[in-house]
Amino acid sequence: MIYFRSLVIVFLSAIVASCVAPSAGRTVGTEPRVETAAPRYNVPQPQRPQTIKPQNQPDPALVREIADLWRSFPGTTGIAVQSIDSGWTIGHRADESFPQQSVSKLWVAMTVLDKVDQGLISLSDPIRIGPDDLTLFYQPMAAEVKRQGTVIKTVYTLLEKALAHSDNTANDVLLHHAGGPSAVNAFIQRQQLGKVKFGPGERLLQSRIAGLEWKQDLSQGRKFYSARASLPIETRKQALANYLADPMDGASPGAIVHALSRLAKGELLSANSTQVLQSILKRTRSGPNRLKAGVPADWEFLHKTGTGQVLGAVSTGYNDVGIMTAPDGSRYAVAVMLGDTTAPIPQRMQLMQSVTRAVARYHRR
Repeated sequence: MIYFRSLVIVFLSAIVASCVAPSAGRTVGTEPRVETAAPRYNVPQPQRPQTIKPQNQPDPALVREIADLWRSFPGTTGIAVQSIDSGWTIGHRADESFPQQSVSKLWVAMTVLDKVDQGLISLSDPIRIGPDDLTLFYQPMAAEVKRQGTVIKTVYTLLEKALAHSDNTANDVLLHHAGGPSAVNAFIQRQQLGKVKFGPGERLLQSRIAGLEWKQDLSQGRKFYSARASLPIETRKQALANYLADPMDGASPGAIVHALSRLAKGELLSANSTQVLQSILKRTRSGPNRLKAGVPADWEFLHKTGTGQVLGAVSTGYNDVGIMTAPDGSRYAVAVMLGDTTAPIPQRMQLMQSVTRAVARYHRR
């Protein structure tokens, strides 16, 4: 009897050991790594939390609040909010064209990354930048060029500078490397992004808005500002009115949120390029008090701002567009675009903050 009991114990111990022993040579919980042509720029793929069951329609109270915000703000205002996961959209003047200004850097970056996906461009491509490549307005790289004469930056570095830092020279250099405005507009049309146009590039765009003819020496110091200030005020007013009536870089808020939704869902670029772009946009430094200031701290937010020229009391092309992600993984694309307004900067920021704050508040209901 004792012998039989010992056999049973030995037999059961063997079964238990076979169940808990790990398989030889197998690593538990690892996933394949996505590689690019330039591995050091590879961005890890984050695990997005499981979303809650999406609503097919927006909360009526959210619709009313967005309408009240739009109605009460002074100026030509476009607002669009789209639920990326369920597809509903709230919009006011959402189908009208607004000046994009630096929001259009998004399309340059997407065109570049699309060419990376095709193997035509590498993120590690070195690009030489000299005085003839400088543009105007915000361009921190101009100081480097002035000190060194010529600098060399990779495509990835230029993407970071153009998007996260909104450097105009970085963007124009990338634009040229991608094939110019025609290549960007071809990407927009091929992807059927709708009411989105890309203009002639920063130098020609801003000089035409001001009523000037571009000359490269205007990129030096404050020469552009001096030349613009010397123009008759009527010339400037007419040039600005022409631009606002039919923006060379015009896009509708509705088309932008739809494009951002497609980007988030991986429909415009490869998985790796999508992650590269989104990771840079999360590090955007411009406009911390625009849409971003209304996004709760436990939400994720990526965005791109735009700021146009000012004439007298009128500010133009004051924008912010982005993607906000709730802790449960639900995502919303948001665009607030001010074509022209006399509202002071704090009031413009308050409008933008109120939109993202409302989206987050009604999501939690």
